[in-house]
Amino acid sequence: MESLTVRLVGRFGPQVAQWCAAVPELLARLASRWGLVLGGPLPDGASSVTLRCRWPDGTPAVLKIGPERELLAEQAVMLGWFAPSGRVPAVLALDAAAGAMVLEEVVPGTPVAELPAPGPGPWAELMAALHGAAPAATTPRLLRGRMEEAFARVGRRLAEPAVGARLDAAAWDRALGRCERLLDTETTTVLLHGDLHPGNVLDGGAGRGLVAIDPKACAGDPCFDAVDFVVAGAGREGVEARCAGVAAAYGLDPDRLHAWSRVDAAFAAVARLGAGDEGPAVEELLALTR
Repeated sequence: MESLTVRLVGRFGPQVAQWCAAVPELLARLASRWGLVLGGPLPDGASSVTLRCRWPDGTPAVLKIGPERELLAEQAVMLGWFAPSGRVPAVLALDAAAGAMVLEEVVPGTPVAELPAPGPGPWAELMAALHGAAPAATTPRLLRGRMEEAFARVGRRLAEPAVGARLDAAAWDRALGRCERLLDTETTTVLLHGDLHPGNVLDGGAGRGLVAIDPKACAGDPCFDAVDFVVAGAGREGVEARCAGVAAAYGLDPDRLHAWSRVDAAFAAVARLGAGDEGPAVEELLALTR
């Protein structure tokens, strides 16, 4: 529990320590209630605890709990929106009051971030399946609000010496201006996953394809769900090459996707610089912010 407390205190503050101390009792209570056989932990997320488990009929599953009870319950609803696509894990059980849900385990389930890049075709197929699952009117959230929050939250990191030395306020303002122009000229709106980066996409096997987890659904430009995959090409085959491939595979406007990639490059540069990365990927990302 000590490592869990350290991890979550860093995200939520010292008040979360009380929740962390109660985790063993909560897990035991949920296992008894739902008839789960608990297994080992999955890799740590930023704001939750996940364990492998087995449903009473032996089905492999994942138990997820977190201190942000409302957010976890909301995520279960979002997974329901995308369920018709077959490209998200099924929700097997939910206890909103406890901040807990049981999900289908995706097999083999390796995150795309840990695999060779799947190529633009499979990523475009995942996006098309998700975007076709439910109308954008399902959610009251808009991409504009998501980006306003992200710019405010991540922008504070420019005060970190390692970040501010390479990415200044002028570059951040350029990214913000590009974002605002894209939002103002939006003509096509779909229900977005909203956080479709390679760490949130799992290998679902040959019969299923890529599977998305942890949605932050919002309504907006379909290009947005491609940008994290495109920008992850920095220092590899290149952002421009990935942009062209995904745009062609999905039927997106390549210029618009490239413009969104320049916005996302600023966020990716902050993350890499904050982690001490000074490799070729950072140089390509910084060039895109100019």
